[in-house]
Amino acid sequence: MRTQPIIAILAHLCVVPCAALPATAHAQGKYPERAIRVVIPFAPGGNTDLLGRRFAAKLTPLLGQSVIIDNKGGAGGNIGAAEVARAKPDGYTLLIGTSSTHALNPLTMENMPYDPIRDFSPVAVLGVSHMVIAVHPTVAKTLPELIKRIKAAPGKYAYGSSGMRTNIHLTGELFIKQVGGIDIVHVPYKGGGQAVLEAIAGQVPIVMTAISSATPYHQSGKLRVLAVFADKRSKLLPDVPTAIAQGVPGMLSSSLNVLYGPANLPRVIVDPLQQSSMTVIRDASFQKDLDSFGMDAIADGTAEKAAQLIKEEIAKWAPIVKATGMGLGGITK
Repeated sequence: MRTQPIIAILAHLCVVPCAALPATAHAQGKYPERAIRVVIPFAPGGNTDLLGRRFAAKLTPLLGQSVIIDNKGGAGGNIGAAEVARAKPDGYTLLIGTSSTHALNPLTMENMPYDPIRDFSPVAVLGVSHMVIAVHPTVAKTLPELIKRIKAAPGKYAYGSSGMRTNIHLTGELFIKQVGGIDIVHVPYKGGGQAVLEAIAGQVPIVMTAISSATPYHQSGKLRVLAVFADKRSKLLPDVPTAIAQGVPGMLSSSLNVLYGPANLPRVIVDPLQQSSMTVIRDASFQKDLDSFGMDAIADGTAEKAAQLIKEEIAKWAPIVKATGMGLGGITK
């Protein structure tokens, strides 16, 4: 296998997504004719798993066939994603991939078993989970106040994350870059839950985390969420302004959840999957599910939009990875 540099990933961004190409093969018979397996590349119980199960339950009656969730965790999501990349492009093996499996892992891990652009056909964006910055309530009341304190005491403040090279770690590095002129120590933990609990205990003053992880503690007063890293306020925390609104331009960080098939999935399969997926996403009860998971739907969640968003994620995080020296060589094919 040959390891390509990170820059090779960016070269792939000009590739037209396979799902957008004319079908080179025609499905035999009417799709679907049997059960569909959707691989979740993480262990049961996480937000991607919960999202996938609710999505599958809603998708089943629309397609007239069972949609079965199959958890294939390991290697940061690479094991499950690689299995789908190798699958036959017949629409019966699908994946719910994330920003980690399709942007961060290829930028930070060696010996990648798949190419995030070439080896998949995007189908639909199922939901977007935004990141936040939170502090122990004694640290600061607003984001500008926190930034002022950090600038006044370089190296004194630290932020906790779910671990090295995770999207939450990179969110912290993006925050440092976008603010400019600040010195914060990174403290990686073995999971986002531990990082949040350490912030509550006062062991680390700042924590970067997913909005769903911080919301209950913000509401109980154990943590204070200072900003949402989105372009608008979240329905989950309507009292919390965005970082952009508080003077940190470009501070956007989220995790995408995208339905994928293997590369070369024909349009005669992509189209009914996309149409049914969009019907689920617009369903009022599914919207409530997204709210409970701390996720938002996007108005245009088509295959083309999914491909665009993943390319944007890669382009956004590549310079952050390079600047922090976390890149391990990019994609291996």
